Amino acid sequence: MTATVLLLGNPNVGKSTLFNALTGARQEVRNAPGTTVEVHEGQWAGPGVRLLDVPGTYSLLARSPDEQVAVDVLAGAGADAADLVVVLLDAAALPRSLYLLGQVAQAGRPVVAALTMCDVAAVAGARVDPAQLQNVLGVPVVATDPRRRDGLAALAAAVTAALRAPAHVRGLEPDPAAPGFAPCGCPTETACTHPCAGPGPAEPLTHLPLDTQLARSQRLFDWVQGVLDRAGPAQPEPRPTVSDRIDRVLLHPVAGVPILLVVAWTLFQLATAVAAPLMDWAERLVSGPLTAATGGLLDAVGAGGGWLEGLVVGGVLAGVGTVLSFVPLMSLMFLAIALLEDSGYLARAAFVADRAMRHLGLDGRAVLPLVVGFGCNLPALAATRTLPDARQRLITTLLVPYTSCAARLTVYILLAAAFFPDYAGTVIFAMYLLSVLLIAVAGRLLSRFIGAGGAEHPLVLVLPAYQRPRLGALLTDTWRRLRSFVTKAGKVIVAALTVVWVLLAVPVTGGHPIGEVPVTDSLYGATAEAITPVFAPAGFDDWRATAALMTGFVAKEVVVGSFAQTFAVTEPDDPADAGPLTTRLRAALETSSDGHGEAAALAFMVFVLAYTPCLATLAEQRRLIGRRRTAAAIAVQLTLAWCAAVATFQIGQLLW
Repeated sequence: MTATVLLLGNPNVGKSTLFNALTGARQEVRNAPGTTVEVHEGQWAGPGVRLLDVPGTYSLLARSPDEQVAVDVLAGAGADAADLVVVLLDAAALPRSLYLLGQVAQAGRPVVAALTMCDVAAVAGARVDPAQLQNVLGVPVVATDPRRRDGLAALAAAVTAALRAPAHVRGLEPDPAAPGFAPCGCPTETACTHPCAGPGPAEPLTHLPLDTQLARSQRLFDWVQGVLDRAGPAQPEPRPTVSDRIDRVLLHPVAGVPILLVVAWTLFQLATAVAAPLMDWAERLVSGPLTAATGGLLDAVGAGGGWLEGLVVGGVLAGVGTVLSFVPLMSLMFLAIALLEDSGYLARAAFVADRAMRHLGLDGRAVLPLVVGFGCNLPALAATRTLPDARQRLITTLLVPYTSCAARLTVYILLAAAFFPDYAGTVIFAMYLLSVLLIAVAGRLLSRFIGAGGAEHPLVLVLPAYQRPRLGALLTDTWRRLRSFVTKAGKVIVAALTVVWVLLAVPVTGGHPIGEVPVTDSLYGATAEAITPVFAPAGFDDWRATAALMTGFVAKEVVVGSFAQTFAVTEPDDPADAGPLTTRLRAALETSSDGHGEAAALAFMVFVLAYTPCLATLAEQRRLIGRRRTAAAIAVQLTLAWCAAVATFQIGQLLW
């Protein structure tokens, strides 16, 4: 049976980079049972083992779901029982890492230590001797630099040897009350001479009397100090490092905020202006050569020209095209986020934004996903993976859909220019202000119901030293995240768009073959007709408006095109100058609202702002937080959008 090895370490010690370097593409991401916390699993070819990577933690006394998952996996919860633990020791912050190593020793686990950040420690004048540290600890200590792929072969050899002859840390005996304790950490086929066998976990440490807990902690601190006295680096004279000098600017209360805004603006530009041409190119590739090739192939096998071709091209291939069109955007965003994380700036951005984000019940780490959301909700959701706390990831994931993405802007422009030509800019600006207000209110409410009180704790961050990002590590991380999006969210997108094609292709009246049905006579049009009365209190109970909203459920960019199709006019190149579409849209909403067209148009814009984002975003949301939470979020968004639209119309008709 393949042995299982667990990677454990503090945040920002290079654990995920080491995991990526050891496993390459042979890995998968899954959620721990009953949580939204990710556990990474891969095959480490060197020693031929199954490798697990859990969230970083400073202690095994869990204070968050992420830390609890690390403790559960260490204790062998479910199918994740580890035969060996590789604990990463940060050479630049050795006392903190040794404390975690001591807790692992008390949990009775066989250990190999991987010493990282040696270059950072050397710059600060603190050099750690791996051989001396190994002699003191009694377990293998291997110096590694996963960003340069140094020491990986030596680490593989140490793990292989330790699996044959388990090594335990000296000076600390297993303690049944320790967090993550398991009766025995040695492989069953190996003779175990270490006293790690026991009757099983005793009363949890957190339930012991306070004086007992303090005494136990003091013994652990004394052990750490003893290790440092015998093997720790000589303490250099304190002197400002390069990171310190950079932080004087980036963390300055005056200069730090504009720099953060520039970084956020750059991410926003990546999600809009830079990615747009690449997305258009990918979409044209599918709608042009790939569609033509598929049609030719179907013709060659005698299946061209009928409903089957429509299903394959208009349904399945359209879904594939949607997924491929998002690949450039997601690649750029994943690469940018990995760059910020690897360089060390992401933690600084959280520190600078923390005070403002506290008003939303979050801390500063949530600022970048929310800013990116105003460009596109999809990469914003992807950016939530950088948040180290499950509670914050969940709240931010639920808030992102309320950021008014660029796709909604085309709808605002069309309706504002049609109904408010003299102050269209003010109306559009008001939509963005409303978006910010929704985020603020929803953030406060969610923070009260999800892990209540979690946002009241101060943000405690260990700022990592600035590092020069390594291209190989960045590309590996980007590819892993992109592959997860394409394989998981992509399936949902393709399936849903195929269903949309079926709704458009199936007639509800006679005289139309499948696949050649006017919208009004299709199952799609009949569904829109059936739903339309729901919007009467909002002033736009017109089936064409409902059809546009249904299409917007797939992608907000096509709402204008849906209006043009159902009003039988040419889709305008510029929504601000829509010509015949403006005239017919005004007439339709004036009729449906009994002469209060402006109020109905404003209500429609509010509904577009607040209701569910595009299908691709929903697929990514489902991938991140699961089916049930996504379904609940959709129900809340639709209810909120309807209530807000009705309130807008009922108040607006008093003014217009």
